[in-house]
Amino acid sequence: MYEWYLIKDAYANLENGKITEITVADKNIALLKKGDQFYAFAATCPHASARFCDGWLDAQGRVVCPEHKYRFDPANGRNTSGEGYKLKTYPIEIRDNEIFVGLLQQPTL
Repeated sequence: MYEWYLIKDAYANLENGKITEITVADKNIALLKKGDQFYAFAATCPHASARFCDGWLDAQGRVVCPEHKYRFDPANGRNTSGEGYKLKTYPIEIRDNEIFVGLLQQPTL
């Protein structure tokens, strides 16, 4: 089950094709607007922890790590470069022109 977090002003302020890093519930998350689609994923590369906000999108719309140029599909986290790393992705919901990011709820003991 997800806990949903409002990303204040992100819907209006995200720049198309630019990766933006935010912090949600102590997690660093990258946000990306690609056309009319929005994506949320881990802010750092699973290979060497380079920050994706220093990276870019390639011609196919994949997120490119600035360190070793690994490429990831922002929709599902799949590494399209052939390496075995997978990028953590987070669900996004748009409600009344506001962006919400879903984080898995931690079980309570």
